[in-house]
Amino acid sequence: MEDITRQTVLQYFAPEQLASVVLKNGRIVVTLKNTPEDKEKAAVLEKALLQLDGVNKANIIFTAEKTAPTLQPDEEMWQVKEVRKIYAVASGKGGVGKSTTAVNLALALSTLGKKVALFDADIYGPSIPTMLGFENQPAVSLDGRTFEPFSALGIKSMSIGSLIDRDTPIIWRGPKACGAVEQLLTEVNWGETDIMIIDMPPGTGDIQISISQKLKLDGAIIVSTPQDIALIDAVKGVNMFRKVDVPILGIVENMSYYVCPKCGYRDEIFGHAGAAETADRLGVRFLGEIPLHYSIRSHSDTGKPIVAAEPDSLYASAYKDIARKLI
Repeated sequence: MEDITRQTVLQYFAPEQLASVVLKNGRIVVTLKNTPEDKEKAAVLEKALLQLDGVNKANIIFTAEKTAPTLQPDEEMWQVKEVRKIYAVASGKGGVGKSTTAVNLALALSTLGKKVALFDADIYGPSIPTMLGFENQPAVSLDGRTFEPFSALGIKSMSIGSLIDRDTPIIWRGPKACGAVEQLLTEVNWGETDIMIIDMPPGTGDIQISISQKLKLDGAIIVSTPQDIALIDAVKGVNMFRKVDVPILGIVENMSYYVCPKCGYRDEIFGHAGAAETADRLGVRFLGEIPLHYSIRSHSDTGKPIVAAEPDSLYASAYKDIARKLI
């Protein structure tokens, strides 16, 4: 039956366009890769598939490779004064510990002698004010036009989370969210800064594309957990930055393993080495492993991340090792 279905599809589309054919409970789903939608041809193919024995439903899915939108001639680059290097910390999906990684890497770079700024670009889920302990402090403007960055644990920071109540959802479409990111980023008096870490939103949407194209990013760090479902999205993140010509500095495997504090047993809860293998396959650097531990989470929730709270711990050392590689 599958062979007959494929033969039917290939009457209308080339072999290289056929990604998959799935048959289940009388339903056929045909997925076409790198193929722009053609409703007329799809209708004809669906009709032909419904003539096959036992088929009562047919769906044709088109997936076309899209290129990232390019800047228009009248669009200007975003200018962030006195900042030497800008690194984006990104993830293909939420929940992998991107913000925790970003804040601890920023603190680690600071302990290694760098003047560091941390910008929270995660408009819809800003967590940096909580992690750095300035959640309830109002933003300050000395001239009515620009903001002063928050100073916390030796680094400078700014976040939309400092301008809204923590329980207030941001319900903005892409252009408005991108405008807010631009304003917050470019209208802050950052002062002399060696490295700015940008905590990106998860995924590959409007904000990520705008930051990648309108800001001179010196590199991107991709955060993932070892499990396959997270690594699939991590690959998408790598490919997005490649499409907009942002160098990939490497991949970090977060929640890599758990070490029992009582017996020292190491348990690889989410699998292991998946990020390292993915980095090797993509030809990018594997930056290191971050353990899964209660202390990393609890210190972030109380406004003093692990690098600042327990600077000599195994967990802080993991972030510092990655920071050394970035330097």
